[in-house]
Amino acid sequence: MHDVVLLFDVDNTLLDNDRVTKDLHEYLEREIGVEQATEYFTLFEELRQELGYADYLGALQRFRTAHPHEPGVLRVSSWLVDYPFADRLYPRALEVISQLDSFGPTVILTDGDVVFQPRKIERSGILEAVEGRVLVYVHKEHELADVERRFPARRYVLVDDKLRILAAVKAVWGERVTTVFPRQGHYAHDAATLAEFPEAQFADIAVDTIGDLLQCDLSSL
Repeated sequence: MHDVVLLFDVDNTLLDNDRVTKDLHEYLEREIGVEQATEYFTLFEELRQELGYADYLGALQRFRTAHPHEPGVLRVSSWLVDYPFADRLYPRALEVISQLDSFGPTVILTDGDVVFQPRKIERSGILEAVEGRVLVYVHKEHELADVERRFPARRYVLVDDKLRILAAVKAVWGERVTTVFPRQGHYAHDAATLAEFPEAQFADIAVDTIGDLLQCDLSSL
């Protein structure tokens, strides 16, 4: 039983996933054309609605089924798995993990597929930073009992760019969790989300960037 366990999301919390998606869009337009790049992202969004998380490789497989003679698809798959994710970490993200690790175990708590998301975590340097403590679920907000079983603690700190997730975890853990909201990425600035899940209600601490946590009194978390 730990006094505190610190849980970090990945996409748009530690790593600028919006930039990754933008880079992918530009690469697809060069490799397979604007029209087919648009088709890929249509498939991508459809699959996100079905699964509840982003599945870049799954969308690529669907695109290949629709275009079995498109040679650019194979190059796209290599581009994805070899992408330099370490270059897309937010400034001082790993330093935040290092600083908070002095209070208790730092753990990655994220949604995603079983190939691309772990690859992203490894190649970005996040896996090493948390000493291999990584949990990847389909819907992490529904897996809090498993989180507690694997990392039992009297208190949790959750750092996540999605207010919806912070609200869902608050509903289960209540005062046992301190929620930290970095205002990064498109979810953090979505007007509809902000209206449905007010920051003042669901975020105990809010910062403009993940690196700003280093200016906080971390013991207060």
